[in-house]
Amino acid sequence: MPDKDPQPPALEPKALPTTAVPVSTDGASQEQRIDPFDVKGAVVDGKVLAIDYEKLIRDFGTRRISPEILERFEKLTGHKPHIFLRRGMFFSHRDLERILDRYEQGKAFFLYTGRGPSSESMHLGHMIPFMFTKYDVPIIFERPGKLIKLWIRWLQDVFDVPLVIMLTDDEKFLFKPNLSIADVLGFSRNNCKDIIAVGFDVKKTFIFSDLEFMGGAFYENVVKVSRCITGNQSKATFGFTDIDNIGKMHFAAIQASTAFATTFPHIFGTDTKTVKEIPSLIPCAIDQDPYFRLTRDVASRLKYQKPALIHAQFFPALGGPGSKMSASIDSSAIFMNDTMNTIKKKINKYAFSGGQATSEEQRQFGGNPDVDVSFQYLTFFLEDDEDLESIRQSYLKGELLTGELKARCIKELQTFIAAFQERKKAVTDEIVKSYMTPKPLEWSQGKGPKKQAESAVAEVTQKIKDAVVG
Repeated sequence: MPDKDPQPPALEPKALPTTAVPVSTDGASQEQRIDPFDVKGAVVDGKVLAIDYEKLIRDFGTRRISPEILERFEKLTGHKPHIFLRRGMFFSHRDLERILDRYEQGKAFFLYTGRGPSSESMHLGHMIPFMFTKYDVPIIFERPGKLIKLWIRWLQDVFDVPLVIMLTDDEKFLFKPNLSIADVLGFSRNNCKDIIAVGFDVKKTFIFSDLEFMGGAFYENVVKVSRCITGNQSKATFGFTDIDNIGKMHFAAIQASTAFATTFPHIFGTDTKTVKEIPSLIPCAIDQDPYFRLTRDVASRLKYQKPALIHAQFFPALGGPGSKMSASIDSSAIFMNDTMNTIKKKINKYAFSGGQATSEEQRQFGGNPDVDVSFQYLTFFLEDDEDLESIRQSYLKGELLTGELKARCIKELQTFIAAFQERKKAVTDEIVKSYMTPKPLEWSQGKGPKKQAESAVAEVTQKIKDAVVG
């Protein structure tokens, strides 16, 4: 294995911020800080810089998702990589090759992601791991006199594996003194409806509240993990001090335990010897990596499979690289319960622009899409690579004005969120219960030998034939 991973494919468009944004700050220059509780770009000479993801890869000891991995993914699954992979939003990994090995060998694994419920509604940034885990992407085929649209679904359906989604209401209670138990339980239910509205298959999905599900095999693993983590390790990993409550230090054991298949006997069975060999694949933002570095160390001691991870970059706050997206600051983000008019107002008023001060200067000098929030958002929600690159080039050349770029962003976000809100209206308490009740799940990966790529291609081919006939 090479000492250094090859770089990912050149981003077309180069959508992610790479340049300094002139934002005044108090105090001297400082290094960037990335951990589960704080995300801050470096400050140099009073300017807040965009997050240096190459530095994070070096500091965290992860690996770039290489062109070779993407090529192998497509060859094995028969699916073109998701736009989040193609454009580098999910850019780093731990042991993704091992998961692809298991997929190729017909061996079992499962998906694990989560949400810390601290508000009534999730915002766009919260949606990224869920969109990647389960999101319908339109694939359009032209035939004489006919336009055919298929919907290719993502990780859950591409891999055909079970998914567990952890609602860390206990964590939010421990870390936010202003919240009560009733508050976080209520947020869990509301956020669960948001997650269900993404479109997860209830037969393959288990969503759970830590406060409600804790016990049995889950708590057994929590206790086992707890015995492997010292107070000094928790302090060194997360920066806790003696004045922090002990629950914060202990939570690492809870988040780690969900990465082990033995936590879910209702899904994987009670044969511990076999079940402990089933690893998890965790899509998450890279600030969560410290939790899972610790989890991987503990897994070796418990003789469990180490979880594999795919890391996402951070979804831009409306204010740009120098600002922070927060569930408690309405103007910092687009929320999933925002009205269409609110979305329009927020983008027009708060979205950081990479354009010039006047229309004349914009046409003369062009804009900078690398720091323009409206363009950044389009990279997440516009499927067509050629269309996106055309917008990028037009903005760079000054052919596209800031107002026009914002109008396109508004249109795409309104379409996405309006469809989401319609789906959420159909999510009843009874439907929530069906996802959150422990039950056996149904999936095929790892339940017998099969030719994965051939079956995936055959399925798409049949859908095309059916669409043409229809």
